[in-house]
Amino acid sequence: MGDNYRNIGKLVAVFGLQGELVLQHRLGKKTTLKGLKTLFLEERKGEMLPWFVQGVRGKGDEDVFVKIEGIDTKEAARRLVQKEVWLREEEALQFASKSAPITFVGFHLWQGTEDLGEILEVIEQPHQVLCRIDLEGKEALIPIHEETLRKVDKKARKVFVELPDGLLDVYK
Repeated sequence: MGDNYRNIGKLVAVFGLQGELVLQHRLGKKTTLKGLKTLFLEERKGEMLPWFVQGVRGKGDEDVFVKIEGIDTKEAARRLVQKEVWLREEEALQFASKSAPITFVGFHLWQGTEDLGEILEVIEQPHQVLCRIDLEGKEALIPIHEETLRKVDKKARKVFVELPDGLLDVYK
């Protein structure tokens, strides 16, 4: 998977008879994705296929109705349900709220004065965000939630955390 795609959510349901889909996104703010022309679905691991967007309209704070070109029936749309949705990185950032966790990719994770590494991926879960970093050559998933997050410095592209004792030891 190239570094130029960001996972922004998933297709969770079919709406109506014309093949419209409900996209549940993690962009951190209400959006209609106005102007979006292409979204990408991962067909097989690491293989992104472009789908052309015919129309988008707002639904709720975290949902958007999406009409994809060539998907005109409920049955065709149903095959795409549960697929993760990716956008080109620059578009994902353009639509995301400035404080949405997906904007942290590329920042460095710091504990005190120690640079733990670059955030390679952000995995959002109901009560926490996991930041995937390369910690001394090993993949590490660092939980970020209100107890661990200290500060985000957007200018310096740093996320400061205070992790529980022993958390990093499992990776070393």
